[in-house]
Amino acid sequence: MTKEIIHTAGAPQAIGTYSQAVKVGGTVYLSGQIGLDPASMQMVEGIEAQVHRVFQNLRAVTEAAGGSMADIVKLNVFLTDLSNFALVNTIMAEYFSAPYPARAAVGVASLPRGALVEADGVMVL
Repeated sequence: MTKEIIHTAGAPQAIGTYSQAVKVGGTVYLSGQIGLDPASMQMVEGIEAQVHRVFQNLRAVTEAAGGSMADIVKLNVFLTDLSNFALVNTIMAEYFSAPYPARAAVGVASLPRGALVEADGVMVL
């Protein structure tokens, strides 16, 4: 099994012991992205801005791996407040089109760096 580590300056640098993504064959495992601006490594303000930043970060990693958001087959979204679920759906529609990936949305107590939302996924090229 050959693993290819995916890295792009278009998404935040890893803030722990992980890679932005790992490609094995035609499958890419995307690490969780939070609302960090990749240039400043600072969290953007507010839930709406964070959701957009999360999807922009994921898009940068998918493109670095040779794919696009349309290639994501499984998406996991983690929210510190599930009342933001409808907002995530609305914003997600700006980054994905039908057929949509399989998805889970989970309420969590907290996320790294005080993030309000995080998403990870699996992409098939």
